[in-house]
Amino acid sequence: MVKQTFKKHVTCIGAGYVGGPTMAVIAAKCPDVKVTVVDINAARIAAWESDDLPIFEPGLLDVVKKARGRNLFFSTDVDAAIRSADILFVSVNTPTKTFGEGAGKAADLQYWEKTARNIVKASASDKIIVEKSTLPVRTAHAMERILNANGKGIHFEVASNPEFLAEGSAVKDLLNPDRVLIGTQETKTGLAARKDLVDLYAHWVDRKNIITSNVWSAELSKLAANAFLAQRISSINSMSAFCEKTEADVSEVGYAIGKDNRIGARFLHASVGFGGSCFKKDILNLVYLCERYGLWEVAQYWEYVIRINEYQMTRFVQNMIQAMFNTIAKKRIAILGFAFKANTGDTRESPAIYVTKKLLEEQAHVIITDPKAIANAKIDLAGCKGTFEFASDPYAAVKGAHAIAVCTEWEEYKHLEFKRILKSMEKPAFIFDGRNILDHVRLFEMGFNVFPVGKRPLTHY
Repeated sequence: MVKQTFKKHVTCIGAGYVGGPTMAVIAAKCPDVKVTVVDINAARIAAWESDDLPIFEPGLLDVVKKARGRNLFFSTDVDAAIRSADILFVSVNTPTKTFGEGAGKAADLQYWEKTARNIVKASASDKIIVEKSTLPVRTAHAMERILNANGKGIHFEVASNPEFLAEGSAVKDLLNPDRVLIGTQETKTGLAARKDLVDLYAHWVDRKNIITSNVWSAELSKLAANAFLAQRISSINSMSAFCEKTEADVSEVGYAIGKDNRIGARFLHASVGFGGSCFKKDILNLVYLCERYGLWEVAQYWEYVIRINEYQMTRFVQNMIQAMFNTIAKKRIAILGFAFKANTGDTRESPAIYVTKKLLEEQAHVIITDPKAIANAKIDLAGCKGTFEFASDPYAAVKGAHAIAVCTEWEEYKHLEFKRILKSMEKPAFIFDGRNILDHVRLFEMGFNVFPVGKRPLTHY
């Protein structure tokens, strides 16, 4: 058997939500490139080598199977994968700092720096280092100083290639991206690295959709993109509160303004609030950086995007309490959906976490159901005081409940047998649709008291 030779060796450090799917698609689309994904978590690597992947994304398993064992490999031998790499993507965790200077806002870069030092230690040849993690502006400069002070005569060129993936559609986003952004230094070696990365993505991405920039612009573009998207959600959610006071309908308002081609229709759907691993973390990082540069008004502007989101979640729970006769103590409340959005099992910063904890503070009995996120929900609520349980079957979750709170926009929740559900619930029965995905008039006519977000409630009392 002839041993296969590859034109390039690509390694990714980090086998999480970004690194795993991104490398799977690169491998599937670039059969002449060897792709190795490494992680120190042996259980995670074992899952990537099985049919029970460590993350849920529609279509991901098919992509992995196409390349796994051909030119896509998974390993815990980080040093060996670093040594063999021509291009090294780094996709490690950059959480918000919980200690010291910038605690609560700044990005914690200790894992990134530790990885950079490990790269230096394990390397024996020049490499392109690609920032895939979301990092503060000018992190590349700090990393270059660490990497190139190696004493080995090795040159490391640091590039920024931020991800713009939406969980639940990550594979689709990778296969048909709106754009791929590559930022490098505009030096001879930086431009050479830029060409190598452009050529890699050009295996399947139209070159007109591959944007190149200086490295600082690329780093900031990721923070800016998430800030602008979150801003739109907070903007329509602020309008939803106004709509509830004036009997306007936030869906009609959102549709009307979305028809303006200067605004557009996306991210104008009111809800209980946004979640996920990026929006809050990245905006807080942006706030911290603005403060560092003395841009206090800019920092305050973006901080209010987060505050409106927190206000929206608080308001959702307050509306529940008020509607249910100002007490929910000992009442059974079913949470439909715990993931921060549909088509993922990811619960990071999910509004359902906040809602559940607030309900428990009010001594409600909470029953949680979700098609993919029960395991993570159990981790998120470990140690919480109060009465709560989990049910994989939504019909079991709602049985005997006084109220239902829809917290995730799973498609299957639109098609539940609500007449059957109504019969199994305590009366009066309440539905609080935190995603505005249900047929509110139909539910009201069945006998439910229905409380959407940003719309007039439909009640029988």
